[in-house]
Amino acid sequence: MATSFRLRIVTPARQLLDEDVEEVTAPGAAGEFGVLPDHIAFLTVLAPGRLIYKSGGKRHVLAIFGGYAEVADNVMTVLADGAEPVEEIDAQRAERELRDAEAKLAGLDAAAPDVALLRRVVEQSTARLAATSERV
Repeated sequence: MATSFRLRIVTPARQLLDEDVEEVTAPGAAGEFGVLPDHIAFLTVLAPGRLIYKSGGKRHVLAIFGGYAEVADNVMTVLADGAEPVEEIDAQRAERELRDAEAKLAGLDAAAPDVALLRRVVEQSTARLAATSERV
């Protein structure tokens, strides 16, 4: 029985992580899920939120902005739309961006061209704030 598995996190901008971990908790489209060594193979859609992994007995936190996760043969591959380690997140800036986007959305018609972009800002800011609430 394995005691760890490989976690790879890739975004369009960079490979964020490629290391052995003991466990992962991630935001799936159907709710939060956990992965441990020797996990059954599966593929899922990721929702924006926080991804937590344990490596060397230490917890690490990332903000994930959606994407896909695949688990197979003791490798979890995350193809994220975007991701940021908690250390790179400015929580005050995320709070400002969230407030500004929500205020703009409140004043727009649902069919306005900026609605999708503003909703994306809300999702990403919320994911950043969720990650910072778990600082390790």
